[in-house]
Amino acid sequence: MRSGGVLVPERAALRLDHVDLAVEILPGEEALKGVATLTITTSAPQTRLLIDLDRNLPVSAVSIDGKALAPGAWTNPDGQLVITLPRPAAAGAKLVARIAYGGRPHVAVNPPWDDGLVWARTADGKPWVATTAQGYGCDLFWPCLDFPQGEPGGATIHVTVPAGLSAPSNGVLTGVDRLPDGRSTWHWKSGPINPYNITLAAGPYSELSARYRSRFGNFIPLSFWHIGRDAQARELFAEFRPTLDFFEKFVGPYPWGKEKLAIVETPHLGMEHQTLNAYGNNYANDGNGFDWLFQHELAHEWFGNQMTVANWDDFWLHEGYAQYMQPLYGRTIGGEAQYKRMMAEFRAMIVNNAPLVSGRVRIEEEVYEEALGGPAGDIYYKGAWMLHTLRNTIGDKAFWEVTRRIVYGRPDPRPGNFKPRFASTAEFVAIVNQVTGRDYGWFFDVYLRQAALPRLEAVHTGDVLKLAWKAPGGKPFPLPVEVAVRGSIIKVGMQGGTGVVKVPAGVIPVVDPEAKLLKR
Repeated sequence: MRSGGVLVPERAALRLDHVDLAVEILPGEEALKGVATLTITTSAPQTRLLIDLDRNLPVSAVSIDGKALAPGAWTNPDGQLVITLPRPAAAGAKLVARIAYGGRPHVAVNPPWDDGLVWARTADGKPWVATTAQGYGCDLFWPCLDFPQGEPGGATIHVTVPAGLSAPSNGVLTGVDRLPDGRSTWHWKSGPINPYNITLAAGPYSELSARYRSRFGNFIPLSFWHIGRDAQARELFAEFRPTLDFFEKFVGPYPWGKEKLAIVETPHLGMEHQTLNAYGNNYANDGNGFDWLFQHELAHEWFGNQMTVANWDDFWLHEGYAQYMQPLYGRTIGGEAQYKRMMAEFRAMIVNNAPLVSGRVRIEEEVYEEALGGPAGDIYYKGAWMLHTLRNTIGDKAFWEVTRRIVYGRPDPRPGNFKPRFASTAEFVAIVNQVTGRDYGWFFDVYLRQAALPRLEAVHTGDVLKLAWKAPGGKPFPLPVEVAVRGSIIKVGMQGGTGVVKVPAGVIPVVDPEAKLLKR
């Protein structure tokens, strides 16, 4: 139960072209029964396949390219299914592995921070089931390649549930089979999708649906699968359109317009499951004029699902951006005062115990958990404040071009002219330098690769205000600073990390009056 990390060469050579996943959810037994058909291409010779699957789900049968293997041909001693191939596979070969499995999957104790299956009951006692798998990985409920680049090129998902339940999942619904005994099988088809984003949900759902014409002219299906509380569900559903328009205005086209934008109510808080985000915020109102959880998980359709980090070490690209989009959206509702208030709340959450980026390949938990030495919550709050500082340094036009390039791989995204992509911190820095025409390596060396924040010293003596940046490790940090003097804003270039401003004696200068910079 670990997602990502350093890969052995034979695993790194595998690409999952497609997964056909058929799962029956058995709420009464808190069990799953499944068959996964993986179409895999290898870029290196293979004598075996290394597939991730939790030991709670024993395998009953395996076939390769339609040929059944003897039971001794596979083992799973430590959560990695090792399948000995009937004959060696050459580099460039395509293999189809069919894996039948089942059992009682790991149960999430504190979802979504603890992953696994969530078995619950609605207020009237009906089964209510959900999955969450970002931290521990997709192998908690299906055989997968549990690292970011193990992303399937496409997924066909079939979910069988007891009578009276619906089974929303990722992508487009292609049909529902009603079985003679009252069960039903729901068929879904998705394009490329992160391994942990494949999701199962089951419950006595009602569905709200609509069709949205985007500012790019395409029509996007909207859905909200909810349980009861119809009036509150309609209020949240009304937020879909303005929130989507905000993201399309500032970032670019909704990446999954040919599939859908949907959320499903879950018995846990939430998670960014592509085209079917989990929502369990209980319709909470935090005073900002919008549902923060819905907005945050929707942000991940761009920052996490369309643009995915190839290494969990760069996790801030997902969470820092998603977090920053909240006060930016708050500004469209409540103006600058709301934006600044939300940013001030985020500022109080930064702890600076570890750098946002370590420079090595890490598993998800090594980033997300402070006890394992990770930056933990700083990937959200410090990431957002770093982006706030960057935007105020390079300007809105450059900032949003940088954002589009890292998300879509191009500055001019339109529906149909981009594909899902992998990104890294190194690429982000290179894009900032390219768009601005300046080298901002010093900026990211301090904000991303150091735990401590730069300190801004200000000394006012006589009619001179002296400013000096003190960055951790003595690193160069020539970040310009604004100073308010008698109502006028003076921008100080801070070449060499220092600057001087003429300030008459008796006048009190205000350094960084608009709180544009992340600093001590």
